[in-house]
Amino acid sequence: MDKGLMLTLIFSLCVAVTTGGRTGMRRITKGQILGFDWKNCGKPDAPAVLKTLTLSPDPIPIPGDLTASASGSTSVDLAAPLSLNVTLEKEVAGFWVKIPCVEEIGSCHYHDACDLLDQLIPPGQDCPEPLHSYGLPCHCPFNAGSYSLPQSDFYLPEMDLPYWLTNGDYRVQGVLGGQGKELGCLKLALSIRSD
Repeated sequence: MDKGLMLTLIFSLCVAVTTGGRTGMRRITKGQILGFDWKNCGKPDAPAVLKTLTLSPDPIPIPGDLTASASGSTSVDLAAPLSLNVTLEKEVAGFWVKIPCVEEIGSCHYHDACDLLDQLIPPGQDCPEPLHSYGLPCHCPFNAGSYSLPQSDFYLPEMDLPYWLTNGDYRVQGVLGGQGKELGCLKLALSIRSD
């Protein structure tokens, strides 16, 4: 699996997990993510690139089962500190509005994505499935090389999200950096629908 993708996916899981119990949250008990799309947005010679990413079904049910596969590569080792700049936009009345960083959710700058991974999965603990089964890392450093996650099944549980994130069309951009350089950039587009 591309290390940039892995950080983005694990970061997404981190956001989903760490939102539990906060004020102003709305529990999604039944919802869907529609119209998923992605692309690399870094320079042509960016070290970390995503090559493939598939998700099904489309729409994705929340809660529910998800099937995903991904591949990518990095030409450099990715080690702490790895900055992560996330820009989150929501479509409102035909315009894209940038969502500010509130309680570490939204358009936020994270000084070290490696630290986020350590908070999500404590060092010394096995990586979650299916990463563990395929020998894919979930902690820094990530060595230069190619990574692949074969088609795998996941379960998306009910999630507590801020009420302003429970319905709508979204664009997310994540820019990974290290040692003052941009290492990779990934854009995602998705829609969330919930009851």
